[in-house]
Amino acid sequence: MHPDDRKNLRWNYIANVLDGGFFGLGIGFASFTTVIPLFVANMTDSAILIGLISAIHVMGFQLPQLLMARSVSRLKRYKPMVMWMTINERVPFLGLALIALYYQQLGALPAILLTFTMLIWQGLGAGFTANAWQNMISKVIPANIMATFLGMQSSAANLLASGTAILAGLILDRQPFPNNYALCFLLTFIIFIFSYFALGATRESEHEVEILVEAPPPLLHSIREILRRDRNFRWFLVSRILVQFGLMAFSFYMVYADSDLKAGTVAVGVLTSVLMFAQVIFNPLLGWISDRWSRKGLLEIGAVAIFLSAIIARIASSVAWMYPSVILAAVANTAFWTITMAMTMQFGEPHERPTYIGMANTLIAPATILAPLVGGWLADAYGYPATFLFAALAGLASVVVFHFFVSDPQKAR
Repeated sequence: MHPDDRKNLRWNYIANVLDGGFFGLGIGFASFTTVIPLFVANMTDSAILIGLISAIHVMGFQLPQLLMARSVSRLKRYKPMVMWMTINERVPFLGLALIALYYQQLGALPAILLTFTMLIWQGLGAGFTANAWQNMISKVIPANIMATFLGMQSSAANLLASGTAILAGLILDRQPFPNNYALCFLLTFIIFIFSYFALGATRESEHEVEILVEAPPPLLHSIREILRRDRNFRWFLVSRILVQFGLMAFSFYMVYADSDLKAGTVAVGVLTSVLMFAQVIFNPLLGWISDRWSRKGLLEIGAVAIFLSAIIARIASSVAWMYPSVILAAVANTAFWTITMAMTMQFGEPHERPTYIGMANTLIAPATILAPLVGGWLADAYGYPATFLFAALAGLASVVVFHFFVSDPQKAR
């Protein structure tokens, strides 16, 4: 680390945990797994459209990252780009609040189109921010505590989100549609302003940028070269593609609990709170374990959790069955956010990191968008249990790939 970054480590640790905490506090009012799917479900009964919500969020985060690799690699400081780009992942929630507020005047079809426009904008805003943000974090936080830090940040986010998820359930239950959703989305936007200022408190030093005498090879050439020489990274990408087809089941849990298991909005809010509170516990715990044991081992555990979670949801006969299912989903979500991000930052040499980070996200984006479409089609054609069975099989396949074909890049190097 640069001496200035080492000196500011505690400050940056606290500032970025606060950023995550405020972000979670806001997103609890506009959860991509509960509030937004329920909002869309009030306008359409299409399981495919409901499944697209989470897919757009994740794909928007993944798809632009490789496109940003070259621009990010030329930066002496990452923070200015982060601060400009992240505006685009926050403002769309104000747009969602206005859509809900004027829903009666707009009508269902225009409201749906505008809602998905806001979701695409928000997802892409997150994606254009993500590469620079991950490089900034890897610069100001040491690698040996990276998973622990990411776990603490996610834990703060989920702790506060678990509380606001219950409040969101009460707002949705006690306020008339669509004002209830307008209030939730507006609260998200207001709280995101505090998150923005916490992120802006990050102190980052300048670093030297490697100047090549010759023009760098085209991006496509760099991608092919990395895939050719780095067998471990190739299998890592394969495993992550399989994981997308397992994780997609989680997008349907809350709608399934509300529609098929007759849980009601308050019970769904509590279920979401359990999911987030479980992630509060598992994020720092699994992050700490992975820093001291094995990131690959934690990803195997996460893949097993996908399998078990989806199987339990498949056989659920009442909402009580969904509690162990969402707790296992919390284990999987933790593994494939906190641990995956920390592990991705260990592939390749430092000057290649923006390209590796971009590839690890952009190249799996097609699977991210395809998975919920397959899940939604299965739900429409055969019911949600068929979707959950398919996700369980994908989770089982990812266990096999992680165990036999992927090794920890830090240990390998």
